[in-house]
Amino acid sequence: MKTKMITTALTLSLTAGVAYADVPASQAARLGADLTPTGAEKAGSRSGVAAWTGRGFDGSGLLSGWDGGALPNPLNDRALYTVTASNAAQYDSQLTVGQKAMLATYPDTYKLNVYKSNRSCVYPDFVYKAAKRNATVGKVIDGGNGISEAIMAGPFPIPNSALEIVWNHTLRYRGERVARDFNYAVPTVGGDYTLTYTRDEVVFPYSNAQNQRAEDLNNISIYFVAYTSAPARRAGSVVLVHETLNMAKEGRKAWTYSPGTRRVRRAPNIAYDNPITNGDGMGTSDQYDGYNGAPDRYDWTVVGKQEKLSIQNNYQVNLTPTEVMVKAGHANPDPIRYEMRRQWVIEGNLKNSARHIYAKRVLRMDEDSGQMTAGEMYDGRGELWRVQEVGQAPDYRPEATTCWTTGGEWIYDLLAGRYMVLQLKSGRPANAVTGLERLTPDYYTPANVRRLGR
Repeated sequence: MKTKMITTALTLSLTAGVAYADVPASQAARLGADLTPTGAEKAGSRSGVAAWTGRGFDGSGLLSGWDGGALPNPLNDRALYTVTASNAAQYDSQLTVGQKAMLATYPDTYKLNVYKSNRSCVYPDFVYKAAKRNATVGKVIDGGNGISEAIMAGPFPIPNSALEIVWNHTLRYRGERVARDFNYAVPTVGGDYTLTYTRDEVVFPYSNAQNQRAEDLNNISIYFVAYTSAPARRAGSVVLVHETLNMAKEGRKAWTYSPGTRRVRRAPNIAYDNPITNGDGMGTSDQYDGYNGAPDRYDWTVVGKQEKLSIQNNYQVNLTPTEVMVKAGHANPDPIRYEMRRQWVIEGNLKNSARHIYAKRVLRMDEDSGQMTAGEMYDGRGELWRVQEVGQAPDYRPEATTCWTTGGEWIYDLLAGRYMVLQLKSGRPANAVTGLERLTPDYYTPANVRRLGR
């Protein structure tokens, strides 16, 4: 009953509230009490959501003899049950709209293996301290295009609007620097694919302890560079992005380097509904990482908080060979781990004055991590077009305690019968989070992009 009361109170606050501002100290005091330090509900639920204990996985034994590749799977339990097309009605309340559509589209092969819930997402204490401060000072400004005062953690641990939920995802804690090696695949209808090898190197000024408030960031929240090493026809291409914090002042700045022309060009098209890089038209730029970029083309509303099946603690996917994981129609469901989780559900409806190939999108944000872990995209006719799922596998290394996406990311096109998968870590090293001092703002320049391409 207590959990229901908390959820109801927060939902009413969100659906009724239009003030994009801080919360009273009495509400902020709930952080670390009935709410986790980052604003999720501590309590478990009858549907199977576990209580939050504040303990992540202990990697001391797991990492003994570890070779630096994908992280070992800390869980060796068996699935509690499996949802298929034949028994989906029994689990209807647990399934998202997208999951139901996938079961209906691929009734003979698609399934969800459901395991015991483990709320393993934890953050360093300094992130919790920042979240406590953010609750009383963070504000959305300039019509939702920017934020003020908050720093380090999600800016709105007790959100008052759908826009604040979008910002919590956009600015969730992911460490200060990270370098990631992973693969893309976009199978044909028959299942054929060519792997794309990518490395990205990211700096998050918002998570730099030297900055005390959003106003210290010179309006840059992320420095991002990604370069492709295979296949040969794509090798040497580079993307550079400066993600702005207040997009009303200045929009995203992006550049690309093409080895064919040996030129660096401004790339204003790496945003919104332009095709995602290396995605063969199976997704949009703003679908990367669940959602990214300016929220200004949609009117956002809160649907509420729901308890649904979500891809969590998905370590086994990273340990599964790519040829076993990538199949025709959809990913191999056997290694994918689903757990019951609470999600903030928000809906974006395209503004009359804006353009986007998705007329409506429903996004589902995991309450513990702030990550958008699922979504449904609708076309101009109001028909469900694409389904997205983002797997989580928190990094439990002491030097890299984050909950960022490392468990695969899928965008399924129901009309084309195809999909793309990002963040495939099989055979690739674990994310690098140390020894990255070279990643300074000077690294993220068009001149350096040219050097990386060569």
